[in-house]
Amino acid sequence: MRDHISIASAPALEDSVQVNAQGDYHDAMKAECRRFLELIRKKLGPEPPGAMLAVKSNPHDFGTYYEVACHFDDQDEEAREYAFRCEAEAPTTWGDDKPVAEVPA
Repeated sequence: MRDHISIASAPALEDSVQVNAQGDYHDAMKAECRRFLELIRKKLGPEPPGAMLAVKSNPHDFGTYYEVACHFDDQDEEAREYAFRCEAEAPTTWGDDKPVAEVPA
């Protein structure tokens, strides 16, 4: 079965684009998410079969917001573990791009 884990729109220790009443944030927030998605791939490696990083839109009282999510097959152990790694080990700053070593099985 398909599932997803929401990660964030930007690294946790960085300022990020915010939803606003003027609605002029969409392009900037989506670009920020794409940049964060690529940074996650650089740090954690590409998605294995059964997992996919994507920019996900979500409704909010003040307007749609966007975030990086990892969609995965919850019956696929490698895909599930990658999704959980994305949540736990995502870069915390824009400069946090050093690849994380794989944990031996």
